[in-house]
Amino acid sequence: MTSLVQPVPRSVRSRVGRQALDLLPALAVFVLGIAAWQAIVVGFHIQEFLLPKPTSIAHSFWENKHPLWSAGIYTFKEALGGYALGCAVGIAVALLFACWPPVGGAFMPYAVAANAVPIIAFAPIMNDWFGLLNPFSKMAIAAVLCFFPVMINTLRGLTSVHPSSIELMRSYAAGRASLFRRVRIPNSLPHLFTGLKIATVLSMIGAIVGEYFGGPIDALGVRILNDSSYGNFTQAWAGIVMASLLGIAFYALVAAAERLATRWHPSARAFQNE
Repeated sequence: MTSLVQPVPRSVRSRVGRQALDLLPALAVFVLGIAAWQAIVVGFHIQEFLLPKPTSIAHSFWENKHPLWSAGIYTFKEALGGYALGCAVGIAVALLFACWPPVGGAFMPYAVAANAVPIIAFAPIMNDWFGLLNPFSKMAIAAVLCFFPVMINTLRGLTSVHPSSIELMRSYAAGRASLFRRVRIPNSLPHLFTGLKIATVLSMIGAIVGEYFGGPIDALGVRILNDSSYGNFTQAWAGIVMASLLGIAFYALVAAAERLATRWHPSARAFQNE
């Protein structure tokens, strides 16, 4: 009787094994860093308000996991909305600048100037425009942070096509739309995903910074601020851990999407064939 369970191909097993081995250095650095943190705090008798012990933070995180999760999801929704808005506008502007380079040359200095403004200066303005308790005020801050890296990286990918590829398409009488669809946009995908991965972290930062200037009680940034103000430092650090975990998960999700969307890329094929 034939077994219903098929053996896992050796190539898949070896690839999974290589990925696990690649994670070992990062895991070792993480464990050593936490151990050193714990030893320094205990050995030098550092006060909790300066730096709590990792074990105390972990205990507080576990004890407050449900309210932390609720607050984290609320803030993550704000970050996700700002991420979608900022990335969409960034991609659209990059396409516009790539289609009409003079327009890009005229507006690029203003985009750079807007990116140079500290995000802490945008937060009170956005709260005044859209309302202190309106989630869109935090989405707008996150969108501002996400816009620039996505726009710059996408534009770089759209304009860094090898001239021979463009000449080949023109020899086939390809129009501008066909050139973008078949050459420029596929070429920009690795650059685009670089910007998208950077924006995952920036979106969480923007949402939490916006909440520091006001927001509902169930927001993660407001919770961290209140815990710090009332001397609940381990709980404040537990909120920071929750924000970090959500940011890492968001980054990993976009990185997985990148691997699926760029399998054709030479580096991805070389990784799969090893």
